[in-house]
Amino acid sequence: MTQDESDFIFEQPLNERYRTFLRLDFLYNQALHHNSQDSHWASRAAVAALLEILAITARGDTRADVMKELERQLAILNEYQRKKGVDVARLRDVMSNLMRIRNELLELGANFMQPLKESEFLAAIKHRSAIPGGTCEFDLPDYYFWLNQPAKERVRDFSAWLALLRPLFDAIAEVLWIVRQNGRAREELANEGVIHINLDRDANLQLLRIAVPRELGLFPEVSGSHYRCSIRFMCWQGLGERSRQYQGDVRFRLISCS
Repeated sequence: MTQDESDFIFEQPLNERYRTFLRLDFLYNQALHHNSQDSHWASRAAVAALLEILAITARGDTRADVMKELERQLAILNEYQRKKGVDVARLRDVMSNLMRIRNELLELGANFMQPLKESEFLAAIKHRSAIPGGTCEFDLPDYYFWLNQPAKERVRDFSAWLALLRPLFDAIAEVLWIVRQNGRAREELANEGVIHINLDRDANLQLLRIAVPRELGLFPEVSGSHYRCSIRFMCWQGLGERSRQYQGDVRFRLISCS
């Protein structure tokens, strides 16, 4: 599905699994970005993102959730092979890639993150991070020492940590890509800036994408579940004032992703 570059795309997950996927994908890309920078401040930001990843993945079996989602997508794609007009070669390429990613996750085993969880260095930073300003040089001299090593050494060390996570996050990125590509778009009108939408219960939707023309200067606030949602369009008022609901009609695209 093509995307109009003049639109702002806002995403709303419809279940806890996809909330977790989106958060982890965001944090992983944040860690990658900061690890590509030379400054020790960037290394601090990269470590902070890594610690948030560890906090999220500690709450459940993310690997198992990703495996289930890969299997679901493979089952959906397998059904497409029987439909007319489908590019079978392209479909098989996508399925082959998903199976490769699934096999890599299987080979990881359930304890692939154990070296990160058992790292005394990361554990100390996590513990002190709960205190405002708790990672100063006098709190964690070893962390300060590492941060002042040459950039190449810091990037090498951090890349070794990321390498442990890469198969999981490659899988999450692929799942999100497929779900977005499967999105079905329709034009909607929010009267006086508000719309209530009943979602198709049989569609097994995972994610909503709301495409808003940039020139409107609006953003959506979304509430609800995978059965029904409400969207309010808000006017940005700057940092000194709270955003307010737009009172005019808003034409936008709602993209339902399953």
